[in-house]
Amino acid sequence: MSDASGYIRFENAVKIYGSGSAAVHALDGVSFTIDQGEFCVILGSSGAGKTTLLNMLGGMDTLTSGHIYLKDREISAFNKKEMTAYRRHDVGFVFQFYNLIPNLTALENVEIAAQLCDAPIPAEKALEMVGLQDRMNNFPSQLSGGEQQRTAIARALAKNPSLLLCDEPTGALDFVTGKAVLKMLYELSRQRHTTVVIITHNQAIAPMADRIIHIQSGKILDDCKNGHIQSVDEIVW
Repeated sequence: MSDASGYIRFENAVKIYGSGSAAVHALDGVSFTIDQGEFCVILGSSGAGKTTLLNMLGGMDTLTSGHIYLKDREISAFNKKEMTAYRRHDVGFVFQFYNLIPNLTALENVEIAAQLCDAPIPAEKALEMVGLQDRMNNFPSQLSGGEQQRTAIARALAKNPSLLLCDEPTGALDFVTGKAVLKMLYELSRQRHTTVVIITHNQAIAPMADRIIHIQSGKILDDCKNGHIQSVDEIVW
């Protein structure tokens, strides 16, 4: 296991849904670290616990026991007000199915997120960062799947987060578009020193990561630094 100096630290994290004979250990004593600025891929099949893990790190659910730290703050001990502020200012979310508001333009979708924060990136700039400077006034129905996902990434970036959490960000995309989105996320990690955590069942993505974590049945099978990082262009699935 990594040492305790990581930017993100899970310490014996447990999440149990239900009780008695119906209890499900979605996380079962999970411990690992992720360093600041790392591009981390968390691998696991459906039901392995990876979405639960991401929800805990994103402040969308609470642990049954154990601890989660972001730098020197124990986010697992936050009260409701502190958790709301954490989700608003520290974390950007990118989901598989975009979750854009259909009757708002790309620019307006991003502006909503920017308005939530104290030091946002202007919506126009966030869209420029993902190559959509010419599509700002289009509605989601007028955008391709890849363009919608890039809009969703711009929305997350507009919050100027230190942590970007991505739930199967290429799951609804074709191979070429998926690779383009991954390349964008990787470059954002490098250029802005943003910590990026991707959960996926797609093992082909793992070679591009700085850190690879495997989870199965709520337990960490493996947590390792990647000594042979591949470029996105080399990845095939």
